Amino acid sequence: MSYKLIVSIAKALLIARWRQTLVAAVGVTFSITMFITLLSFMTGLNKLLDSLILNRTPHIRLFNEVRPNQHQPVNAATEFKAAHNFIASVKSAAVRSEIYNSATIMQAIKADDRVLGLAPKIKTQVFYNDGSIDFAGAIDGIDITAESKLYHFEDYIVTGKASDLKNVSNSIILGKAIAQKLLANVGDVVQVTSSKGDRMPLKVVGFFQSGVLDRDKIESYTSITTAQKLLGKTNGYITDIQVNLKDLKQAPAVAKEYAALFEADAEDIQTANSQFETGSSIRTTISYAVGITLLIVAGFGIYNILNMMIYEKMDTIAILKATGFSGRDVNFIFITIALSIGFFGGVGGLLFGFLLSSFIDQIPFNMTALPTITTYPINYDPRFYLVAIVFSLITTYFAGLFPARRASKIDPVIIIRGK
Repeated sequence: MSYKLIVSIAKALLIARWRQTLVAAVGVTFSITMFITLLSFMTGLNKLLDSLILNRTPHIRLFNEVRPNQHQPVNAATEFKAAHNFIASVKSAAVRSEIYNSATIMQAIKADDRVLGLAPKIKTQVFYNDGSIDFAGAIDGIDITAESKLYHFEDYIVTGKASDLKNVSNSIILGKAIAQKLLANVGDVVQVTSSKGDRMPLKVVGFFQSGVLDRDKIESYTSITTAQKLLGKTNGYITDIQVNLKDLKQAPAVAKEYAALFEADAEDIQTANSQFETGSSIRTTISYAVGITLLIVAGFGIYNILNMMIYEKMDTIAILKATGFSGRDVNFIFITIALSIGFFGGVGGLLFGFLLSSFIDQIPFNMTALPTITTYPINYDPRFYLVAIVFSLITTYFAGLFPARRASKIDPVIIIRGK
């Protein structure tokens, strides 16, 4: 039988019951629209939340961790080799906080083809002095150029410029929350005391706001040179080497390799932020589940409409089969009807989903905790649109399959005899 003729019959049946067809198509359109919008918004929100931490987190962090000494003298004694020793109140070993031979290590890392870039850092605990009151905090001494290139440092400066850390001697960029505690303004001088008791005046050249309040309450930034002065250390003093890779997935393996090669502790981003990845995957899964549920509900609507169409078109089906149409032809007619509803409803859903997402993307979203965000976050990933239209066709195909099989098995003799 001619496929062109079958398609024209399917079209005639669709038009004959255009109200029911329109209802079914609108159901699919609504489902696809909400699927696209929900998924675009949720994944955009995931990226926003994760970027608050992950954009500021190196793929690999090299450092020296202070921990209790695993090799106690009693374990080395030959007379106690066969015994199990219980040792209480083991103290942390006196290890160097800085990375030994950091310049050579950084040179070796830069020569690694897998590495995108690195940024040295000095992390130290301090006290911010406000008269007789001291606020506990932390200062990071950073390479401003590398930090801005790899970790978007400049995006989080709400007042002042990141380059001022390099251009102004003995300067500091305060976390906005700690600046409010100290009542400090740009141009003021704040007193900072290191963990060893050395006090140093630093000029405020800007404010930093990460969007994580607990972090902004304690953390501030200086240049590496200023941090070394504060601690009374030499130019080679570095406590952390932050490494970004070209392929993030290689981070766990490369971290283990670097830990063994450079005899330092290495932490990969997957280990450091596993809770954020878990939260993102759960939220994305929920979005997919809700969207797919909407499509399945729309599928049941198409199923019911096709069942009613078959019941009302018994005579038409009988005449078709009596004039030479096979059960396979009748099956194809109703499958074509279902897929047509799914296709046109799906295309409409993609269009309205994109328009609704674009509308949400223009809605102002101004929060003092998130200075870099001005509108609601939307992710325009083409994969969402591909998944939506494919699942729309699959859902409507199965919604039409069973009514179509029922129609293909109708015996025209019984129908005509009954009439």
